[in-house]
Amino acid sequence: MKKNPIQFQKGFSLMYFLKRYGSEAQCAEALFQARWPSGFQCPSCAGRRYSVVKTRHLYQCTTCHHQTSLTSGTLFEHTKLPLTVWFLAIHLLTQAKTAVSTLALMRQIGVSYNTAWSIKHKIMQAMKERDDRKPLTGIIQLDDVYWGGEHRGGKRGRGSENKTPFVAAVALNEAHHPIAMNLNVVKGFRSSEIKRWAGKHLEPGSLVYSDGLACFSAVLDRGCHHYSIVTGGGPDSVTKEEFAWVNTMIGNVKRSINGTYHAINPKHLPRYLAEFCYRFNRRFDLQAMMPRFLVAAANTPPMPARLLKLAEAYG
Repeated sequence: MKKNPIQFQKGFSLMYFLKRYGSEAQCAEALFQARWPSGFQCPSCAGRRYSVVKTRHLYQCTTCHHQTSLTSGTLFEHTKLPLTVWFLAIHLLTQAKTAVSTLALMRQIGVSYNTAWSIKHKIMQAMKERDDRKPLTGIIQLDDVYWGGEHRGGKRGRGSENKTPFVAAVALNEAHHPIAMNLNVVKGFRSSEIKRWAGKHLEPGSLVYSDGLACFSAVLDRGCHHYSIVTGGGPDSVTKEEFAWVNTMIGNVKRSINGTYHAINPKHLPRYLAEFCYRFNRRFDLQAMMPRFLVAAANTPPMPARLLKLAEAYG
């Protein structure tokens, strides 16, 4: 049987990672290149000339004398951890086939549980912000999904107060192979919410297939073409060819979340969903994933711990 070249690519092995990012100096150089690919640029005046204050590890602009550290204004701002620890965490989270729990990450990188939780959520936040910049285009399969179950004695079905609704969308190429997916929490399946979601995550002119849920027609306001297919209920409703890939992705993500995390706080669900989207959307070149993420991290605003613990904004 012919091997899938995407599944069987070499990836970014741990040995290669250690060779490329095994020292603090190597990590600092990689972060410098990710943050300033064309050379240093002062965040205050955009000046190019600088000197290094070695005793404090600062870069000082020759023009305005503004001082900045390598990590200030990035995902790593105010960190007390070595960059080698951060880079190892990024490697583990970007190269994982499914997901890595906070407990497993804690053991792998040798930090406390709370520190591992903070690192993981900051990395997932960078993944979410990066993916939110890239709307889906082409042929798109769209579906409504719920995460969570009913409380004992509470409402069942879509009215359950313990279920978090989110949109699942998979973009296909002309050969109907999946290219990218988007999973975003919404406040409910109403036309206003789908219109808001589509305005951020769909390119005008895309061809959208959805089930008969009335709110999905709101993608027309984004300038998309829309085909609504009534699927009915029961097991046969998830076997229709028009929704084969989106149903596959939903099943894979739910199984992975259940198997890795067992339970997650619904207010952080957007980040967990973004983690799966980020890896899936970049699976064609695993070796490039680490350098690409460093660019994302260098351009992600600092995320203080107090903000990490708040409910993630709906995407």
